[in-house]
Amino acid sequence: MKSFLKLALLPGLLATSMALSACSGNSTTNDTQVGEQTTDATDKSVQTEQIAETASIADKMSAEEQMIDNLVRYRWTLATAADSNNQPLTSLLDIKDQVTLNFNHRQGQNTVSYSVGCNMMSAAYQLQGHTMLIDGSMSTKMLCEDLNQAEDELNKLMQGESQLSLAESTPPMLTQVINEAATLVWQGVLTPQAKYNTKGKTIFWAVSSETKPCGSDDTQSCLQVKPITYDDQGIKTSEGEWTEFVGTIDGYQHDAEHNQVLRLQRYKLDSNNAVVEGSAGEYAYVLDTVIESAVAE
Repeated sequence: MKSFLKLALLPGLLATSMALSACSGNSTTNDTQVGEQTTDATDKSVQTEQIAETASIADKMSAEEQMIDNLVRYRWTLATAADSNNQPLTSLLDIKDQVTLNFNHRQGQNTVSYSVGCNMMSAAYQLQGHTMLIDGSMSTKMLCEDLNQAEDELNKLMQGESQLSLAESTPPMLTQVINEAATLVWQGVLTPQAKYNTKGKTIFWAVSSETKPCGSDDTQSCLQVKPITYDDQGIKTSEGEWTEFVGTIDGYQHDAEHNQVLRLQRYKLDSNNAVVEGSAGEYAYVLDTVIESAVAE
């Protein structure tokens, strides 16, 4: 059972993450075709330059930097888990679809976060060759009794040294061998920033435990959301009005028993990804974290 959760919004956190549709005449036709051909040629030229630039940057990166660059492009979900005797780690495998791992690189620091679907645990890490070292971690403090064992086991496994091996397959697979303890295999999905090729804007939404029919369509339920803003000290400065949200939030599962405040990343869609799962109009929304959760009265 989840208990009340409220995380302190530190100034540094907010500073890095504030905010959640007959031509006529052959001459005209030919002109259009020429224009299209010119545009195609220009696009190909730009793409060639971008590929060359990317290759040049990659050539200047160390092996560790290239691996970190690949790791942060994906969100990782547990695929298999076995102990040192190759026996399955059932506490993790029984809930593997909600066991996640994420790598981040911000302001020159490498961090990793992981969860079994309850608290989010995070830590700084170092990478030397293929060896990852984690020393200590921080965690939110939500109580989820049915997940405590799995959470404790994952946190224990993540501490210390482990060997990483990345297979750039489809989907990519990351093998993590933990010395004399276990082998975890993770399956990757592109992060929103890599998927949308743009940086997200951080926004905050309150989400009601209650849903309502979407307009006149009583066969579909919509989330009730309202925007919230905070200042640099983490103090709430304004709240908007409740409104129906038509769409989905990637990574968010609605909780009908709790009122929550979400930190979201909002991505503006361009013409190449204007129709994607989870989009709402010209934006796509992705859950960053739940920063407040209170039992609905």
